[in-house]
Amino acid sequence: MPMYLVRYSEVFLKSEPVRRRWESILIKNIKKAAGDCKIRTDRGRIWIEGDVSPERLKKVFGIVSFSKCEHCNLGELEKYVLEFCEDKIERARTFAVRVKRVGAHSFTSQQKAAELGALILKKFPHLKVDLENPDKEIFVEIRDDDCYIFDEVIHGVGGIPLGAQGRLVALFSGGIDSPVAAWLMMKRGCEIIPVYFDASPFTDHTTLKRAESVAEVLREYQPNFELRVVPHGEFLLRAKEVLRRRKMENYTCVLCKRQMYRTAEAVAREEGAKGVVTGESLGQVASQTLENLLVLDEACSLPVYRPLIGFDKLETERIAREIGTYERSILPAKSCEAVPKKPTTKAKLEKVLEVEAELGEEYGC
Repeated sequence: MPMYLVRYSEVFLKSEPVRRRWESILIKNIKKAAGDCKIRTDRGRIWIEGDVSPERLKKVFGIVSFSKCEHCNLGELEKYVLEFCEDKIERARTFAVRVKRVGAHSFTSQQKAAELGALILKKFPHLKVDLENPDKEIFVEIRDDDCYIFDEVIHGVGGIPLGAQGRLVALFSGGIDSPVAAWLMMKRGCEIIPVYFDASPFTDHTTLKRAESVAEVLREYQPNFELRVVPHGEFLLRAKEVLRRRKMENYTCVLCKRQMYRTAEAVAREEGAKGVVTGESLGQVASQTLENLLVLDEACSLPVYRPLIGFDKLETERIAREIGTYERSILPAKSCEAVPKKPTTKAKLEKVLEVEAELGEEYGC
């Protein structure tokens, strides 16, 4: 039965009670991703036995890296290493053996690596040792009497186990920014409740379809990532009517976003979430200036998390490509037609409150 050695980092650094709790959450998440398998743990390592998809393990938050490995005891190590190398090393010209130990042994890691390297050279005389830049590396991890042999280290997403930090509500448009912001908070252990604001008639089905497509990608990282669709068009129609009469159409985006904050807060309180996450980046668009963000924050009594606040667009796009959302985020979709030609960049809270007072309690203002 295949075996995988799984490594984590931040979990291991925590106090014993926190480490046990986070490790338990990580194991639960691995079982969801891996399906039918056996799992055991020991001092900073997790072992999985079963037919596991490496692609799924790559998307489990908390896993720094993992390796498919062979297991034997210390007395069998030389035999197993030579058998392992049979179909792994014949095409290489140079190689290196890397040994790591945990426990008390009569040898050092370097001594054991040299011994194993000499055995490999004897069986495969065409090879040469190159510790700096070898064609092939053979890794051996010795933990007391147990030995694990592998030749590949597959990198995972790292971070904190999903769910270890509670839940957040995300404003989720499906564009480039909001999925990346949601993913970054997932990586820090937050389970995300994504909320899509349906601004019809100012947008159409193509915008929602794009958001649903992007949500499918993030569901690979969080299996219960289900898009919650909230009607928002009626509010926008009424807000634009009031703003037009007051000759304040440039405040449309600020009022729109404040209403989104209020709705997200209501969802958060209903779901026991601890805050709201958005894809806002300072100065990227007109509504995301320091003055406007200050006005937006006043609409929500819960913390608003903005993991992209200091990112430029290229940085956000790089992450979007890495996590697989970029291509879906740029699918054709109707832009919001409620956006004014010249949105305000320096909204005044007192003016916003006057408009919202006219809109009334019907919209939670």
